[in-house]
Amino acid sequence: MRTPFTESRSLSVVIPMYQEVENVAPMLSRVHAGLDEYPGAWELILVDDGSRDGTGERLREQAANYGDYVRVIELRRNFGQTAAMQAGIDAARGELIATLDGDLQNDPADIPRMVRELAERDLDLLQGWRRERQDGLFLRKIPSRIANRLIAKVSGVALHDYGCSLKVYRARVIKRVRLFGEMHRFIPVWVAGVTDPRRIGETVVHHEARRFGQSKYGISRIFRVLLDLLAAFFFLRYRARPGHFFGTIGLVFGVIGGLIMSYLLVVKFGMDQDIGQRPLLFTGILFLVVSIQFLTTGVLAELLARTFFESSEHPNFDISRQSDPDQAGWREPE
Repeated sequence: MRTPFTESRSLSVVIPMYQEVENVAPMLSRVHAGLDEYPGAWELILVDDGSRDGTGERLREQAANYGDYVRVIELRRNFGQTAAMQAGIDAARGELIATLDGDLQNDPADIPRMVRELAERDLDLLQGWRRERQDGLFLRKIPSRIANRLIAKVSGVALHDYGCSLKVYRARVIKRVRLFGEMHRFIPVWVAGVTDPRRIGETVVHHEARRFGQSKYGISRIFRVLLDLLAAFFFLRYRARPGHFFGTIGLVFGVIGGLIMSYLLVVKFGMDQDIGQRPLLFTGILFLVVSIQFLTTGVLAELLARTFFESSEHPNFDISRQSDPDQAGWREPE
């Protein structure tokens, strides 16, 4: 039986930041303004992803102006947005977790409404949809639309905006997902691997143009998205049975190679023709060798899947400093 949901549940807000020193103070101010009337206890977790422009120092300075419910995590170097987000999620203590970017383009005031909507629709993940996106048309909007449609078609999770970082999760669900590489682009897809896709929804959120700093994304991310999509497709469909993926390919090559060699066998002994110099002979041999390679790769992949992906507890980041979790508090509603 599902636990009754109330919008006053504890909330952890996770914000990864990289080279955003000018956005630190405005971000903290906007988060407090947006959550001022949140009916439950909440905390703010700010993750500095190895910034070199003083973002970490500014985060510590500004956090001291508030209370122990504002926690700062600093990574030793730039591990990437996915690792920074995972560090914040791991540190989160709330029953709900909200994530957003630290560039002031997401509006924290959307979070309380999203929490209510998550409860009303009985979802595990509510994804933000930047319907009125304030970004460049050719470098950001068009590639994003193409990527969103491609991801939806491949994954089966139909959303308009996978790239929006403003999301609200049930903590017990998102903590079952380990984020690696650049998986933050496909979080709804990965979450669909641990919950029913029907429990993933989206809602329109505000989006503003960047005022300070520079975007960390360029046109090159299109190629990374395609590679990440291929990886996501593989792990979602074949994570627990990679041998089926490689084995199927190996069997296809094996059948083709076997047919070729059978035909040449008939030509050699049935028609008494020389096949030693025929390109088809080398093609058949090549197909059989490739088949064996794919089949053995599938066996090795099965072993790795059972020993690494299911048992590994090692995070893909290294924390140099963070606020003491034992001394952390909550911002209580007034």
